[in-house]
Amino acid sequence: VQLQASGGGLVQAGGSLRLSCAAFQRPFSRNAIAWFRQAPGKEREFVAAHRRSNDRSYYADSVRGRFTISRDNAKNTVYLQMNSLQPEDTAVYSCAAGNNILSTTPYASSYDSWGQGTQVTVSS
Repeated sequence: VQLQASGGGLVQAGGSLRLSCAAFQRPFSRNAIAWFRQAPGKEREFVAAHRRSNDRSYYADSVRGRFTISRDNAKNTVYLQMNSLQPEDTAVYSCAAGNNILSTTPYASSYDSWGQGTQVTVSS
């Protein structure tokens, strides 16, 4: 599955952005769709995921209550609504897809398709 992420940009602290991840050439056939982020000098970290098998969403503690992942199968697109953004949210955000098992949802290695990243910068 070919994925393309978009929607990043520069925003002030407290602001909002919505990221999009579109699948091309075939429907979103993967069970799990996730967002990861990587800040300069830091390891890539899990942000959020949605699993089609149980229609549930999962979040990192650092974003729970501020970010919302949603999935529009008709548009082959997954969204990440990010509210109350803070400077520590600054990173390159990437979307990923995979048919992984529930316990591996937060692990990047369990996803086999990746989109290019989109930069999110939050100023203080």
